[in-house]
Amino acid sequence: MAFSVTRKVGWALRTRVGKAYRGGGSAHGEQMKARILAGTFGMLLMVNEASFAAEVKAFFTGASRRSLATLVPQFERASGHRVIGEYGLPPDLIKRVDAGEPFDVIVLSYDVDELVKQGKVTAATRTVLGRIGIGVAVRQGAPRPDFSTVDAFRRALINAKSIATSGEGSSGRYFVGLIERLGVAKQVRPKIRSGGPGVSAQLLSQGEVDFAVTGLPPLIGTPNIEWLGYLPAEINEWLLLTGAVGTHAKEAEAGRALLKFLTTPGATMMWKENGLEPVQ
Repeated sequence: MAFSVTRKVGWALRTRVGKAYRGGGSAHGEQMKARILAGTFGMLLMVNEASFAAEVKAFFTGASRRSLATLVPQFERASGHRVIGEYGLPPDLIKRVDAGEPFDVIVLSYDVDELVKQGKVTAATRTVLGRIGIGVAVRQGAPRPDFSTVDAFRRALINAKSIATSGEGSSGRYFVGLIERLGVAKQVRPKIRSGGPGVSAQLLSQGEVDFAVTGLPPLIGTPNIEWLGYLPAEINEWLLLTGAVGTHAKEAEAGRALLKFLTTPGATMMWKENGLEPVQ
């Protein structure tokens, strides 16, 4: 688009300057030429600046939505680039990548390393933004399950009537593997309630489940929820929220700039406010 605009400006420059030169060598004609040249130079500067602006197509996991709602506009104002962000569950975003849909940047909390192995994102651009632990939350005022030890957590799972998870989200997939390891999958699987982004928080807030086993970021901002803490270290999983630039990214440079911005001190504070822990 910048190329076509430049051609139009160049045509306007030749036309207007040509007319000025045909006006002769009078003082008025010289002044007119000077004004036209100065004005057209300004137009070319604007076109040149516009040529640096890019539209960055980005796939974002839902866990990053709250932070990015603030950070993306800040990046756009600072850089002049525009971010076309699309949010979804990691498996859905991965399907789009596997199908060959173009993208510049992807931010996930579970699958980026696999995309690196498959050559679908550039390893050198892999950027860790923070980490998300798995923990337990309840509706405010509801009974608190004991999950202080692995055995206590196992009993809480067995005794619960219903449990919210992120389903196909990163923490939800981890939970499915965890109950297998704990030997309670058969008893617990029928109790799981989940859905798309934000569903587990709504189920919890409305009192439709006993408790949720999930990461903290999807719960931030939903009323009537109390975060109780992380699972015991033996069974907790720290999921790394990680970004990378696509191997075939159209706007790779702007994508790298976005990831760099998301690791600035101000951005790190925003991630922390919304439930991410810094990487140690």
